[in-house]
Amino acid sequence: MKSIQYIATATLVLLTFGSMAQTSFASDDFLPQTAVITKLKEGKGGQVIESQGYHLEFVPKKTEKGLHLDFYLQKSDNHATVGGAKVTAQVQMPNGKKEALTLKYDAKEKHYTALLAGKATGDYKVAILCDINGKKVNGRFSFKR
Repeated sequence: MKSIQYIATATLVLLTFGSMAQTSFASDDFLPQTAVITKLKEGKGGQVIESQGYHLEFVPKKTEKGLHLDFYLQKSDNHATVGGAKVTAQVQMPNGKKEALTLKYDAKEKHYTALLAGKATGDYKVAILCDINGKKVNGRFSFKR
């Protein structure tokens, strides 16, 4: 039974590091890597990173106007929502163009949101930059539309 657990853990580690390779940006001037994907778990259905004592979850959704970006910032230990942070997204579009967005906090829904106009198809790379009372916590994500 232990060997099955070791195999499952090793497989998860390989998949995690494989997904990290896919999320790196082609351009070094975009943003240095500051967060490491340490575990994937269920949440809001998005990509999850645990970094520096925080749980970061990114959920992109297609809309008629473009892409609605939802970002959940929580403490890792108890998943308490962290409001009042300065959160920005640096998005690299499928055509290579880069756009910066400020995510606004929705107190009712307890997450940060922004709308990315446009309907381009392809691979998107997103760096989420969080300033939590002076502490910098960042994460990288990618998705395909």
